[in-house]
Amino acid sequence: MSDSTRKENKMGVMPIPKLLFTMSLPIILSMLVQALYNIVDSMFVARLNENALTAVSLTFPIQNLIIAVASGTGVGINSLLSRNLGEKNYEAADRAASNGLFLGFMSSLAFAVLGGLCSGVFFHIQTTDLQIVRYGTQYMRIITICSIGIFLQVTCERLLQATGKTFYAMITQGTGAIINIILDPILIFGLFGFPRLEVAGAAVATIIGQMIAAAMALLFNITKNKDIHIHLKGFRPNRTVILNIYTVGIPSIIMMSIGSVMTFGMNKILLMFSSTAAAVFGVYFKLQSFIFMPIFGLNNGMIPIIAFNYGARQKKRILHTIWLSICTAVTIMLFGLVLFQCFPDVMLRMFDASDRMLEIGIPALRIISLSFIFAGFCIVSGSVFQALGNGMYSLIVSVARQLCVILPVAYLFARLFGLNQVWWAIPIAELVSVVLSAWFLRRIYLQKVNPL
Repeated sequence: MSDSTRKENKMGVMPIPKLLFTMSLPIILSMLVQALYNIVDSMFVARLNENALTAVSLTFPIQNLIIAVASGTGVGINSLLSRNLGEKNYEAADRAASNGLFLGFMSSLAFAVLGGLCSGVFFHIQTTDLQIVRYGTQYMRIITICSIGIFLQVTCERLLQATGKTFYAMITQGTGAIINIILDPILIFGLFGFPRLEVAGAAVATIIGQMIAAAMALLFNITKNKDIHIHLKGFRPNRTVILNIYTVGIPSIIMMSIGSVMTFGMNKILLMFSSTAAAVFGVYFKLQSFIFMPIFGLNNGMIPIIAFNYGARQKKRILHTIWLSICTAVTIMLFGLVLFQCFPDVMLRMFDASDRMLEIGIPALRIISLSFIFAGFCIVSGSVFQALGNGMYSLIVSVARQLCVILPVAYLFARLFGLNQVWWAIPIAELVSVVLSAWFLRRIYLQKVNPL
């Protein structure tokens, strides 16, 4: 298809409210299904025993690191490809897509080596409980060695999102998550003649769902995505394109990877008290995903709109998208705050919580959820920075929040006041985050958006 025959992209002409929610809603729905999977996955594992739940919780930093590298690279691909399309530079958009797939494949090889060699060491560093070590090592090896599925899935879905084909991304994400949910009890408990794999079964179910979703996403890009053409025959990596992807992507990768460092550090602090405290923290992350995933879906729809219209120099469309996204995110977070304040006991009992877990978890969920008041604004602001090519701002906010505030404050409170006060570190960190995010948002407006 020649450049002259490609249609005007809807991101430059459709009314912003309709465009944002048309782009975001399919992703939000698919992410809600994924959040449901995250919860159901841990619910099944918790029925084995609390050590199984703790093992999966302690694996979260590694899972988060895999997603950070995949999603961060995807943000770079998304931003570059959308700007290329906004500038009607279709050849450059095709190069961005092909090089993005190459980067996903190479990243999966790195994690396969890391998981194969270091899984046991990772768990021995955290705990001396041999059952937790055994469960966790099995789980981590499977999800890392077979990480090609999640990397290919995320990369192909970002290509669909960057070109406005979010409906197909919804199908792939939703299908993968539903397959996970179906396979979880079958493989964990050995139903219908399948072997009882316990915690390893949860990992196998996860990677099967990812592989199927990846295959579907790749097929949709080849057959349905007419805005880009993936050229793998005779492909050679393009250093300039890769550099441009990682200029935005690396700050995003580091920003999301910092979450792994923070979670690992918090688990170490909580294990000073008990493995149950670490399990509560893991359960919180599963539950909060149901609130945060819709906002991440909103951001995935927002980023290509802002990047496209920045390339097309459409200032009003950029500003309209930003403020509508912030208002929507804040509304979602306030709804989440009400749920966590009113029903923490109900949420914890979904994971077969013991009396001790309820004793620790109820005040924990109520305290941590106070951070939701500010989180919606901060999350959207970070994605605005990435869309406009200033991923370093997002990185600074994330480092300040998770490394400079959460971990030091949590450790200090643990030493001085005990377990119940550790959770206050997260709302305190969100206060710092909202101040920095507001300042950077004003700065990027004056530097990049206002001159348009």
